[in-house]
Amino acid sequence: MARRFVLKPDPSAAPSPLTLDYAGDLNPQQHAAATAPGGPVLVVAGAGTGKTRTLIYRLAYLVETGTPPEQIVLLTFTRRAAREMLTRAAALLDGRCSRVQGGTFHAFCLAILRQHAPRLGLPAHFTILDAADAADVLDVLRTARGLHRAARRFPRKRTLQAIFSAATNRGLALEEILAESYPQFEAYRDTLDALQQDYADYKQRHGLLDYDDLLHRTLTLFERHPDVRDQVSARCRHVLVDEYQDTNRLQAALVTQFAHVHGNVMAVGDDAQSIYRFRGADFRNIFAFPERFPGTRVLKLEHNYRSTQPILDLANHVLGRATRKYEKHLFTDVRGGEPPALVPAPDARYEARFVAQVVLELREQGVPLRRIAVLFRSSANAYELEVELNRRNIPFVKYGGLKLSEAAHIKDLVAHLRVLENPQDAVAWNRILQLLEGIGPKTAADLIAWLTAARDDPFRLEERPFAPRYVEALKALFETLRAARQPGVPLPAQVERLVAYYEPICRRVYYEDYPRRLQDLEHFLALAEHAGDRAAFLASLALDPVELTALEAEARADDEPPLVLSTIHSAKGLEFNTVFVIHALDGVLPSGYALKDPDALDEELRLLYVAVTRAEERLFITYPMLRYQRYQGEYLTRPSRFIDGVPERLLEPWTLVEEGPPALPDAAPPEALPGASDGTRGDEIDDGLPF
Repeated sequence: MARRFVLKPDPSAAPSPLTLDYAGDLNPQQHAAATAPGGPVLVVAGAGTGKTRTLIYRLAYLVETGTPPEQIVLLTFTRRAAREMLTRAAALLDGRCSRVQGGTFHAFCLAILRQHAPRLGLPAHFTILDAADAADVLDVLRTARGLHRAARRFPRKRTLQAIFSAATNRGLALEEILAESYPQFEAYRDTLDALQQDYADYKQRHGLLDYDDLLHRTLTLFERHPDVRDQVSARCRHVLVDEYQDTNRLQAALVTQFAHVHGNVMAVGDDAQSIYRFRGADFRNIFAFPERFPGTRVLKLEHNYRSTQPILDLANHVLGRATRKYEKHLFTDVRGGEPPALVPAPDARYEARFVAQVVLELREQGVPLRRIAVLFRSSANAYELEVELNRRNIPFVKYGGLKLSEAAHIKDLVAHLRVLENPQDAVAWNRILQLLEGIGPKTAADLIAWLTAARDDPFRLEERPFAPRYVEALKALFETLRAARQPGVPLPAQVERLVAYYEPICRRVYYEDYPRRLQDLEHFLALAEHAGDRAAFLASLALDPVELTALEAEARADDEPPLVLSTIHSAKGLEFNTVFVIHALDGVLPSGYALKDPDALDEELRLLYVAVTRAEERLFITYPMLRYQRYQGEYLTRPSRFIDGVPERLLEPWTLVEEGPPALPDAAPPEALPGASDGTRGDEIDDGLPF
């Protein structure tokens, strides 16, 4: 007869009372998300609604209610984000939270591949290629095929890496990537297909994986070996994903695989903040989540802790125009606040002056510069403002793009202007000459010695044995410089002539991305239209980003953190007391490239939503009513379709009024000024400068 052994209850295994006051520490929506039962859950977290706090409490709740922390997976997009959340969760509860499997998708997949590499024919100690390493491998393969000597420009190594990475992450054929983003290389489609296969073969042969392979090969491992998938998934009792709206095709598929056994997956994200399609993010993932995981409960976080209600009202209105969205309504307990302002300016100079003046006024009122941000769609939109801030000695730091004087193609043009102003400028000559085919450092040095010795007319070729490989290019350069330097030629005409000469050079030297750079040349021309003489223009462009960077790195105690200039993409996740959104024009925000693509147009709308929701107390949306474009001159603009027609109760119109000389006794009273009698708000620009 079999003996029976009765197991007594283990007191240590009994559920203990919760130590955290989840209901008291969280608002009702956060509490519902943090304490949700198992199964698939999608948390649609609006901007400023405490998403990170909710995730931290979710981690603590799972641990407190008996889930072994080693069986919880937290997937984020940066190691820092995962580390910060786990540290905060550990401080909130106890050290158990630090044992949660937290990290990026790539790091988690790397650990899986290390364990199961032989299943894919890889050595256990395979090597990881970062983006630079991958580009170097592609360069070797490119050279092996003789493509570096192609009659037409073949993509360089970093562009090859970007093309192949985009195809992998987005799950698109190479021809689709070329048509969408690299049309200048479509003639090489078949060659690129072959090179992509060379790259895959080379990595397999040498035991190499790049970053994209970490995701792609993990999926391949799961597809070929379901037992491995089940083993990994069994250890993922709960899967938490941060910023789900930023996942690409591979990452969304991996989440499905990780949750295969237990089905407990919580994705937190905001469809309204999906703005990284250019990096491979697929906004459709967050809408497809309930289809991937039947029975999904969709919870929302709408209680905003960042912005005033007038700013949130505008944000809700903007989001309401999206074609596809999760319905949500941001609200706050804090009442009052200034309505957002819509500020049309006569032109870009006025727009820059307005921003600079308001920044100084806010600074005088006690708002630190670092708590003020100027946001824009593209780095080039801020060029005019950079010049104005530099003129007023307002320190700033710029994110998401080069400063005006840091952009290589702009530096090239400025070098031409510098030799017009000072033919003895050897540094500028060195840059100009090495743009010409056939001229390297040694030849440039010889030519500079001759050029700087010619005191009377440095822009003429004398009788001397110039090498035929560059003499025609040198003649074209000198002809352009002579024409631009003729007496009486206004600065805009000088710059126009230089740009016309430089455009084919730009296409050749920067053939990887010359379309974007050519657009910047248009902005540079617009700056010249409103500048004074050449010397004054060059002085205004003399920004010093190296010195500014040094000040940031080694700040003295009396240094004030600078004003923030940022692309909207780079500002996501940040918040500021006051935000300016500049150049809110059709063709800029939304971008002209997006106008024929409904999905792209929706993403541009989400960009504006992200910009608006960065503001805590004050928001200004500005645009110039006149712009300058080569071959077209000045033309009337259209405000962004996203703000056109917004009710004045949500977006208050302002009128800029120039302060004139003291009024004569019979002058019209101040209230008769434009903008003061029609209910709009007139803010005066007063910097003492004539127009």
